[in-house]
Amino acid sequence: DAVRKAAPAVVTLNVQSLVEVPIQEDTRQQLEQVFGKHLPRLTETKLHNSSGSGVILDQRGYVVTNHHVIAKAKKVTVNLNDGRTAEARVVGTDPDTDLAVLKIELDNLPQIIIANIDNLSIGDVVLAIGFPFRIGQTVTQGIISATGRNQVSQNTYENFIQTDAAINPGNSGGALVNADGEIVGINSLIYTETGNFAGIGFAIPIDLVSDVMTQITENGYVIRGWLGVEGQNVPLQLLESINLQIQGVLITGIDEDGPGDKAGLQVGDIITHINNKKIEDTADVLDLIAAGRPGDNFRIDGLRERQSFSVDAVLGQRPMRSL
Repeated sequence: DAVRKAAPAVVTLNVQSLVEVPIQEDTRQQLEQVFGKHLPRLTETKLHNSSGSGVILDQRGYVVTNHHVIAKAKKVTVNLNDGRTAEARVVGTDPDTDLAVLKIELDNLPQIIIANIDNLSIGDVVLAIGFPFRIGQTVTQGIISATGRNQVSQNTYENFIQTDAAINPGNSGGALVNADGEIVGINSLIYTETGNFAGIGFAIPIDLVSDVMTQITENGYVIRGWLGVEGQNVPLQLLESINLQIQGVLITGIDEDGPGDKAGLQVGDIITHINNKKIEDTADVLDLIAAGRPGDNFRIDGLRERQSFSVDAVLGQRPMRSL
């Protein structure tokens, strides 16, 4: 029943992109006969076909997938379970969360039901629906292995659901659904030493997906707060060794004339609280600042040369990353 509810809204994406590849060996040999054997590395542009998965989250035709699936796309074709196809327009992408929103122009589209992520528990049965290895729509079963996983990808913002439902190449952008057929996440990546499924996969939680989709459909991009500082986690053992009974993030760099610089933050400061919320690691800082909006006033408490300090920072807008 869960598959019957969710599967019609999970689509396959055929992606055409232009890629630079080394020239053929026979072509290189011909050029070497004319120009000599000390040629630089030569490439040619070729059309590359790849595939991925997507989910129709809105009956107006908005399809969510992973940014990495369509990042270099020149043309994206969406194939529905009912046999219909449509060329998709890229509405916007968010490389920081590895999400992208496409738009197709078709009527009577299926729409998946969005789960309440607060009801998600470790051990819940989940199903991964997608199109691995171009063999057709495939459903695999597993459980929620963990939530709140970070530092497992190159994404700036990470809060992954971990699952042992089989996820393989081609599943990216597909749906992770609960036993009621409601979507809980977008399947995004796997941990593997071979390139194939190894029992550890990651999905982007649907609440984050929905927020990104809303902002992209309304603005064309995602608006996030920006403090303009770089930091790193401070090991608790190190702080305890110098008799500091705190947790926090050490500021290691500050953008000149950025919001943090204007507020008076300094390299070497340890941020312990933001808006009275305790800071334990860099993910806490990223999430809190990103949840703000340009112009918001944030109170930052911390430690500077073993003395407590507080500053008020007016957030700027986080610079957008290019495709």
